Amino acid sequence: MPDQVAHQHVEDIFIQGQHCYTDRYYSNNWQIALLDFARYSPLLKKGADMIRGIKFVSIPVRNQDVSLKFYTDALGLKVVTDQPFTDTQRWIELLIPGAETGLALFTPEGHEKRIGEFQSISFWCDDVFATAKALKSKGVTFSQEPKSEPWGSIAVFKDPDGNQFALSSKGKAK
Repeated sequence: MPDQVAHQHVEDIFIQGQHCYTDRYYSNNWQIALLDFARYSPLLKKGADMIRGIKFVSIPVRNQDVSLKFYTDALGLKVVTDQPFTDTQRWIELLIPGAETGLALFTPEGHEKRIGEFQSISFWCDDVFATAKALKSKGVTFSQEPKSEPWGSIAVFKDPDGNQFALSSKGKAK
């Protein structure tokens, strides 16, 4: 049939996926095959009792509505959850498009003093200078303008509550 792709063996089919870790290789491809579960189950179970990543980090905020508008409109994050949580706050969880780690706009009781401080969170992008220019056009304020360092580029921006975050490149600037 013209709308189907012919393959001689099912082992020839791959899908692009997230990272696959085993004791033998690291690959971004997952091979599709008729799995002999007993043969592959040790690989599937490996690491099941280990930390696998960071689900979200919490950003302390004063006004969740103002912060939600900033993080979605200016930074381009997407809402995953926005629901009642306590009498005074909602649970707002956001995702960075293309990333696995999310942000929660939530201030735990007793942590209000953290609002407006430098947060130990570094966002990364391919081009700090271009990203900073784009963010500035959306009203984002920078407390440190982009600059090149031997290890890459960095800038520091603020959210509406004065929380400060690093914006850096993943590697050395070109």
